[in-house]
Amino acid sequence: MEKYRADPPDLMLLDVMLPGRNGFETCQELHREYGAETAPIVFLTAKANSEDVVTGLSVGGVDYLQKPFRSQEVVARVRTHLQTRRLVSQLRDANAAKNRFLGMAAHDLRNPLASIRGLSEFLRESLEGKLDQDQQELFSLVEGTAQSMLELLNELLDVATIESGELQVRPQTMSLNALINSVVMLANLQAVRKRTTVDYEPIEDAPPIHADPARIKQVLENLLSNAVKYSPPGSRIKVGLEVAADHQTVHVIDQGPGIPEDERDKLFKDFGRLSVQPTAGEKSTGLGLAICRKIIDAHAGTIGATNQPTGGCEFHFSLPTPA
Repeated sequence: MEKYRADPPDLMLLDVMLPGRNGFETCQELHREYGAETAPIVFLTAKANSEDVVTGLSVGGVDYLQKPFRSQEVVARVRTHLQTRRLVSQLRDANAAKNRFLGMAAHDLRNPLASIRGLSEFLRESLEGKLDQDQQELFSLVEGTAQSMLELLNELLDVATIESGELQVRPQTMSLNALINSVVMLANLQAVRKRTTVDYEPIEDAPPIHADPARIKQVLENLLSNAVKYSPPGSRIKVGLEVAADHQTVHVIDQGPGIPEDERDKLFKDFGRLSVQPTAGEKSTGLGLAICRKIIDAHAGTIGATNQPTGGCEFHFSLPTPA
């Protein structure tokens, strides 16, 4: 352990039978201390039954060599693992560069798009009463397209931030009930265009939780936006809060078509678009649910979705309650 701390290696050949702490325990300690940055560990042992092999791999080893070993085999395996490690490092660098580029591109494009949307709104309002129906629709098209692109850019920025490991969660004591109330009020204002309503029965005595209000608000807004987007006009979206001893769970139940069973693996994944479509031609990037999952994961919570027997789908997420 002292040698590793002083000069971290690119790869380790580690005996299983060591005096005191054995090789498996040493491997576990290294992974606790260095996590994903731990060098690949190849175990050396005279005991090579299947149980030992499984144990070695389960504690973080990447390979197993049985004594007495042949030097040619050792050299070949070392070379293979070092090449793999170098490739992983190159891919990590390329992915980081991609995220930086996405972030810069999205950031630079946001201001012009916001200007296009704002100028279109200003022109339409200043010309009120002078535009015919076709002209009104053209202005609405420009504004809607600019808004959709802004939402896409914001989601791309979120994905780039999360994948770069820079997602910042600032937990504080907060009321989940109060947050749901405020988000539902806003959602109802936005749902008026589809004659849709969002219902929520507050739970006033719900205990506080420890979470990042801005990030949890982002999750709620995304789930409610999707519920309105995929439900037919005139629907009623139901929101509920369930309080348990060690967690609180938010439920969002829509009246949409549900999730096709053969497409469940796409849920909560980047660009995971399903075959079902929004009911009024709204745009979907396929990034929103992936961002929600990563935010909830960062809070040590869980998120999922269940089709309802009578139609529609229930999205839910749970957050731990402080002990």
